[in-house]
Amino acid sequence: MTTLAPTTSPEGTRPLVRIVLADDETMVRTALRVILEDEPDLTVVGEARDGVEAVALVRETRPDVVLMDVRMPGIDGIRATELIVAGGDAPPRVVVVTTFENDAYVYEALRAGASGFLLKRSDPEVLVQSVRLVARGDTLLFPAAVRALAGEHARTASAAPAWVSRLTGREAEVLRLMARGLNNAEIARRMEVGAATVKTHVAGVLAKTGARDRTQAVIAAYEAGLAGRE
Repeated sequence: MTTLAPTTSPEGTRPLVRIVLADDETMVRTALRVILEDEPDLTVVGEARDGVEAVALVRETRPDVVLMDVRMPGIDGIRATELIVAGGDAPPRVVVVTTFENDAYVYEALRAGASGFLLKRSDPEVLVQSVRLVARGDTLLFPAAVRALAGEHARTASAAPAWVSRLTGREAEVLRLMARGLNNAEIARRMEVGAATVKTHVAGVLAKTGARDRTQAVIAAYEAGLAGRE
């Protein structure tokens, strides 16, 4: 486990995005660090070789984003993600970095609380922009991508969860449209309501499903049988 001293941007105006890298391959961690630290607003505050080290580093350094390999020795990225997401009032965002697009491990990591995933072969600019996107609280993985993963890996519950009955009719409709990959503006047009109304319904969906973000809500919809699979 390596802890690195944080740096500050030359301008001193933009807040730094603090990142922990977790991967059992030294070359992968090095490549990611070189790409990320070439940006003035990004800094790598630690590197972990497995899930145990990743959880410890998060507690020590309190990063904004964790780039997490799924398949590591000991505690893998799925369990490490669970522990990190459950480990405080404001846990960092976890992004799974994987070799495979349609992978059961990726889906399980999303179920565990990851905010999205990136392929290891992603272009450097995609990596950088994705980290910035997740750091500001957006979800990296859009519902359309979740739909593809869910169609292969979702475990549909034998009975509807209790939260399903607590959804209003409008909230249930919004959740189904979210699962089809529509964003708020598209949902507003489809339902013929204002954007503020959709935002309110989305907030209600997140609260009642217990989802941290849209990705988690869409996964919940598939596993509750509220969204058809393609």
